[in-house]
Amino acid sequence: GIVLVWLITEATSWLNQVLAEEFFPRPEEWDRIRRRLHRRASGRMKTMRYVAQSMPFLISFFGSTLFELVNYVNRKEKEAIQLKSENLDTEMKFLRSQINPHFLFNSINNIYTLTVIKSDAAPENLLKLSGMLRYMLYECNADKVPLKKEIEYIRNYIDLMMLKDSKGLNVETEIDEASPNLMIAPLLLIPFIENAFKHSKIEDIENNWIKIRLKTNKSVLFFEALNSVPGGYFSKDKVGGIGLKNVKRRLEIIYPEKHQLDIDSSDEKLFKVSLKIELE
Repeated sequence: GIVLVWLITEATSWLNQVLAEEFFPRPEEWDRIRRRLHRRASGRMKTMRYVAQSMPFLISFFGSTLFELVNYVNRKEKEAIQLKSENLDTEMKFLRSQINPHFLFNSINNIYTLTVIKSDAAPENLLKLSGMLRYMLYECNADKVPLKKEIEYIRNYIDLMMLKDSKGLNVETEIDEASPNLMIAPLLLIPFIENAFKHSKIEDIENNWIKIRLKTNKSVLFFEALNSVPGGYFSKDKVGGIGLKNVKRRLEIIYPEKHQLDIDSSDEKLFKVSLKIELE
């Protein structure tokens, strides 16, 4: 037992010595380590002092660079917005420039006929035509007009078109004037009415017809233009008129995500336009 205790003691002493030599430096090694750590710490301190001294210049450089970058981005964004606005304005002027009612010459001829036969209706209808031209040339330069102005233009248009036949035409109108001060883009509805007169062959009173409906609910406008479609291919007066494609583009520009336009030509005997717009 004594021998075993002695062996364990000697083995433990030897193991401690080996571990101490392996993992713990000698005194002279400690000095070398301390000098190395001191040099490293001194180098780090010099680096930190250099960085600290350079910091104001770095902050100034990056700050000015960031400021210029933000200014550049803002300037480009403003230029893009301005360019988009100018392009839209140019496109709107181009679309408006195409508005030239094809009924103008026919209306003048019809009024002339009334004057020849000395009809009492001649002065009244001439005044309506004058009002329509004044509206197109002057008042339509505004981005928006009161709804009552647009309704007046529509009524005058229909009245002048009705002069085509002294017996009257099969045209039905339901126009609500309960919200006259709502603002709407000018000449936005008339192309649909113009299209109905243009393609319905309304002169055939017994077989063809037109229905115009307009109503408002608070700030929402509902508009419908329905017309019969004559049998066989029929097209007249291809010159003039704004065209439905033009109206669609105007709606996209003026009322993005604030309108719903449905054009239904699925029935071969009926053409229907339904429009809903959120007005101001």
